[in-house]
Amino acid sequence: MEIETNLRGDEYVDWRGKKEKSPRHGGVRAASLVCVVEALENVVFLSNAINFVAYFLKSMHYSSAESANMVTNFMGTSFLLTLVGGFISDSFFTRFRTFLIFCTLELLGLILLTFQAKHPRLQPPLGKTPSTSQAAILYVGLYAMAAGVGGVKASLPAHGADQLDRSDQRAVSAFFNWFFFALCLGGLGAATGMVWVQENKGWDWSFNISIIILTLALCIFTFGFPFYRYRKPSGSPLSRIFKVLISAARNWKVSATEMMNEDVEEINPQGVDGRSSNKFRFLNKALIDDNVTAANVKETKTFLGLLPIFASTIMMNCCLAQLQTFTVQQGHIMNKGIGNFTLPTQSLTVFPLIIMLASISLYEIFSTKVSGKTSPFPPLWRIGMGLSIASGSMAAAAVIEARRRSEAQNGTQLSVFWLGWQYLFLGVSDMFVLGGMLEFFYSEAPSSMRSMCTALSWCSTSMGYFISSILVTMANMVTQRLGGKWLGGKDLNHTRLDLFYALLCVLNFLNLLNFIYWAKRY
Repeated sequence: MEIETNLRGDEYVDWRGKKEKSPRHGGVRAASLVCVVEALENVVFLSNAINFVAYFLKSMHYSSAESANMVTNFMGTSFLLTLVGGFISDSFFTRFRTFLIFCTLELLGLILLTFQAKHPRLQPPLGKTPSTSQAAILYVGLYAMAAGVGGVKASLPAHGADQLDRSDQRAVSAFFNWFFFALCLGGLGAATGMVWVQENKGWDWSFNISIIILTLALCIFTFGFPFYRYRKPSGSPLSRIFKVLISAARNWKVSATEMMNEDVEEINPQGVDGRSSNKFRFLNKALIDDNVTAANVKETKTFLGLLPIFASTIMMNCCLAQLQTFTVQQGHIMNKGIGNFTLPTQSLTVFPLIIMLASISLYEIFSTKVSGKTSPFPPLWRIGMGLSIASGSMAAAAVIEARRRSEAQNGTQLSVFWLGWQYLFLGVSDMFVLGGMLEFFYSEAPSSMRSMCTALSWCSTSMGYFISSILVTMANMVTQRLGGKWLGGKDLNHTRLDLFYALLCVLNFLNLLNFIYWAKRY
């Protein structure tokens, strides 16, 4: 399936390398196939992410803090590597081929973890931590999965949006809404069926089913290759950006008079309607060098303009990391009973996911009937709403944890359903922020950098998970000097998780003000 090179702009080809013909290639059919694949892949990714804390605690015998940090590091690495996947997709391979390579890598990592879960000799004895060889197998499998997820998450949404006419902004917006719907649907499958399997059948069953599902996703995606349209990569965007930055730095002393002979009027980044034409004007000096073109400067300005928005979303994802770590640990020591039925803690995510699925459907119905061909809420508005909800969610989480701790000290257990509030608020916040970011970065990006710019959405999630680990460590270091660690030990009844949540609430509010500043400037 070789495809011709040296394409420019939004020119697409079919799988034979010939100019694509609508409606035979691309369109809603091809984009829908991408959504199905995302739902299946996300079942595998989230089912393992949700339960890794318990697996590391019970089977690999790591401590509570180590298990939490291992999960956040795994999630963070997965999403951080989307930048690598996006760079490869924009620079060297088509998004179709990038997906095939990285999905296969994710599958191989999953097979290695399955092999370890099936053989007790590859797991540590009770009361002992893993040996060097056992830990090596775990980490190789874990981070092979992380690398695979990074490439998949970077290439898949951009490939799906490529199937639609970019000039039809409503269609592109609808695709990202339904892509997020598929993301949530996969999460629902992970939080129900896969959690039940892990709780009742064991880790080996769960890993086996994950292998089957991921293989099915790979086959379905490959099946659609005759229907897709492809945009061939146009070389490394990073090398062009660095070339512009170096040339601008080298010519920083050039006067305005000398610049009058340069054609800078056309420096108006595609996709931002002139909003960045007067920003980063110092980059225009790069045009003094003959090896820098106006298109290179446009591309650089557009990418740099996206970075403040990207940075403003990181703190929200720090809150989201708590759902896979401390919130799961809270649930393990709370009352999970509903009559004679015991609810798995991980299945609490079902409630916000159902609400999110319903909200996306209603949003699309509203958009179609009321707004017509335009989106009722621009992406930046959606991101701002999500950030404000994230701050409120941490305030609620702090209050609920304080009450849970108080009840535990009195010898009673608070119902696990109280955790539903933070799941609900953070779930809705994620819907607004991630959905808005995917649409915003894809729509505003230069055509040569759409995979990489879309990957900024996932990279924000990654940075949030890493900052969560750093904040946990720093909070323990500071509070230990003041008399006692907030998050020390395995028993949450003897920690101050409520104060940690309050700290996140304050940091998120300050971050919201920062986002508003940059959104207005954009």
